[in-house]
Amino acid sequence: MSLLGTFPFVHVESLNKLDEIVTGAGNEDFPKLIHAPEDPAEWPGFRKKLIEWRKEKKKQINYNEASYNDPSFTWAATNYACCFLMMYDLDFYDPLQRKYSVDKIIEKGKREFGGYDSVVLWHAYPRIVIDERNQYDFYRDMPGGLPGVRKVVDDFHVANIKIFVNYNPWDTSTRREGRNDVDLLAEMIGAINADGIFLDTMKEVDNVYRRKLNAVKPGIVLEGESAADIENIPANHLSWAQWFSDRYVPGILRNKWFERRHMQHQIARWDRDHTTELHQAWMNGSGMMIWENVFGQWLGWSERDKSIIRSMLPLQRRYHHLFNGEGWIPLVDTLQDGVFASLWEGNGLKLWTLVNRNEFEVTGYLLNPGNNSTEEICYDLVQGKEIKSNPLLSGTIPARSIGCIVRGKKTLFSDDFDQFLMSQNDLYKKYNGNDAFPLLIPTLKKIKQTPGKKSALPPDMVELKPYTFNQHVEMLVREAGDYKSAMDIDVSHQLNAPYFMLRTVHIPHMAIDKYPITNQQYADFIKVTGYSPKEKYLFLRHWKNGKPPAGKENHPVVYVDLDDARAFAGWMDKRLPTEAEWQFAAQGYDQYRYPFGNELKEGTYNNTNDTTAVNTYPSGVSPLGCYDMCGNAWELTESEYADKHNRFCILKGGSYYHAKDSMWYTSGGPVPSALATKFLMMYPGLDRCSTIGFRCAMDL
Repeated sequence: MSLLGTFPFVHVESLNKLDEIVTGAGNEDFPKLIHAPEDPAEWPGFRKKLIEWRKEKKKQINYNEASYNDPSFTWAATNYACCFLMMYDLDFYDPLQRKYSVDKIIEKGKREFGGYDSVVLWHAYPRIVIDERNQYDFYRDMPGGLPGVRKVVDDFHVANIKIFVNYNPWDTSTRREGRNDVDLLAEMIGAINADGIFLDTMKEVDNVYRRKLNAVKPGIVLEGESAADIENIPANHLSWAQWFSDRYVPGILRNKWFERRHMQHQIARWDRDHTTELHQAWMNGSGMMIWENVFGQWLGWSERDKSIIRSMLPLQRRYHHLFNGEGWIPLVDTLQDGVFASLWEGNGLKLWTLVNRNEFEVTGYLLNPGNNSTEEICYDLVQGKEIKSNPLLSGTIPARSIGCIVRGKKTLFSDDFDQFLMSQNDLYKKYNGNDAFPLLIPTLKKIKQTPGKKSALPPDMVELKPYTFNQHVEMLVREAGDYKSAMDIDVSHQLNAPYFMLRTVHIPHMAIDKYPITNQQYADFIKVTGYSPKEKYLFLRHWKNGKPPAGKENHPVVYVDLDDARAFAGWMDKRLPTEAEWQFAAQGYDQYRYPFGNELKEGTYNNTNDTTAVNTYPSGVSPLGCYDMCGNAWELTESEYADKHNRFCILKGGSYYHAKDSMWYTSGGPVPSALATKFLMMYPGLDRCSTIGFRCAMDL
């Protein structure tokens, strides 16, 4: 990414007068990121206005800093590195070993980023509303249930890593429990011993939450997805600094300036270059949200960005008293074009955090520290070495990277300081300037043909003759991405708007079931084979005493996962259809939008609140003779993809269940035959749903 693309030049004249820069160009208060004037001559006046605003604002709102003085909350102010962890990630849970891999997450954090201070255990989205489960059910249905999640939290705590649960306030239409969210959150926190709540799509909550959480245990913090209003900073100890577009001269984080102990995490989750966030964090003494598995697709950090944060975090942790203190002077003068610095003073030390906005390495004199004293020593903390002051301070900062210089009397540096310098020097020697994006593309699992290809068409199957054509595919613009898991879908478009693709497919000579597999058929399979999955949680949950519900024998079987479906198909010498095969069977040669035509028609699909018998809607049969391919139960396909972090398969056909009250929900109800829904998989208990079944296919 070019420098201009990351830090666009903006002349101060184009921003009108200095007052408007500080106040947010006419807003009654500061913007979330306070842009500084380009001309260094105006920085002293800019700093003066910052100081005046802070003083007056505290007086205006009668600011009470008691919650930041409370020892139970002080951990939040040093929570510099937060990992946003998708609980579906294969690094977190190994489906083959059937166990969590907390140690793997911790070790990777140390190796690649310098270690995590906290982890967000992200759960429901983007899968929520495939069935009726609410956001809390997604924690309860994790491997081992809530006790299993509690063990995960305990393991992170042993490594001194705090844990956030996730709260989705927009989840209002799934299974209701007759209790309000704050009580359910407090119960969840108590059950798993978490330390904070990440407020998805929110910037803050009111004091009702604070009181309920205080009753669970001391020190439970709240972190909003956007910057909290100044008035609510006492109740919300952290907030995101999300997509804060900076200018060439680094801006000031409003909330961090107002309350130095309020932690903000820089985040721009779709960016492939994290220079902007890293520079903002370093100049403001704030933190980073480390997020690579973005809702089921991999957007990893480059080696350059990881090198920077590995050098940065040890410094922030060691000198947190400076970054959380009152001695912050933003935008002090430097001696190199494109190099900017903040000064942090306290306890006799002066520490400068520097950023290099240039696309090239800067070497030479960087700062004039003033008041030079022979009793004081200077160190380059990024390179891990002593530097001489004559009286100017010199150093080297790689392109778009960071620097750090500290000065003080020898007695102010502790006994372990030499060892600390050596570790920083080791990190500097390993600096990797490769800023290439680490693309990770999932692979499609190989399809096994059915044994002993049949020459005759079995009963209740439809023949598909060999056919090669261009097939239209539809996905919805969601943050789950598409097949490639590398954000080919542009999320700047409206969420849940259709996204169209065209692919060339070949349909072999094959047959596909006329109907979905029913409860009775699956019961016959179990009776003959004695099939019992290794993981039994939620397997055929809707059955009673090992039998299909009375009256639903001919309904599609649900509460089965992909392996359960494959086991049945193998018993029949069949397989599951691929996504393309399923879609062709539903659309026919004319590629109708729905199996029964191009428009939804009453009486052609399930429009009830439950599954119906698979032969209920003969007028909804597809052009090739298949029943029930729209709106009864989602159907699993043999189109399974995986990379090193995510497994997913493609669902087709929609289901009877449809919650409509949030744009963040997965689609439901009857859906077009071309719609491909990416279904993230983790473990059978979570993957078995009340709305997902399957049908079989075989090669001819």
